[in-house]
Amino acid sequence: MAGDKQDGNWPLPKFYFKVKVDGGMEASFQEVSGLDADVDVTEYRHGDSPVFSKIKMPGLKKYSDVTLKKGHFTKDIKFFEWFNKNTLNTIERKTVTIMLLNESGQNEIVWTLTNAFPKQVKGTDLNSGSSDAAIETLVLAHEGLAVTTG
Repeated sequence: MAGDKQDGNWPLPKFYFKVKVDGGMEASFQEVSGLDADVDVTEYRHGDSPVFSKIKMPGLKKYSDVTLKKGHFTKDIKFFEWFNKNTLNTIERKTVTIMLLNESGQNEIVWTLTNAFPKQVKGTDLNSGSSDAAIETLVLAHEGLAVTTG
């Protein structure tokens, strides 16, 4: 079918996105993963139930750690600095907003991480035989994931 005969409903491409961290920290990331939630399932059966199976009920929600990867740029160590601010009983928590953009650069889907803090920062690997870009990784633990449109 020719493109002009198709409807206007297309899935959004996943390559155009923006990440903002409270406090003015904004970076261009290459990859974001871990935007998912899960719920524990609690099984219960009371003793006088005539049904010979357990009832399944939703329990506590769980959120995956979110992994962000970006190029290592000259004099850019802000994620290591944020990570180093976290010490025993002192955690600098921030709101992190991840926006999937449309072709006009407008928000289509927005994921908001609540009370996020760096769990792991990983510098690039070094290899004298490679011409790949230097990539650093930031892994965030958080306490909630909200998903909204636009």
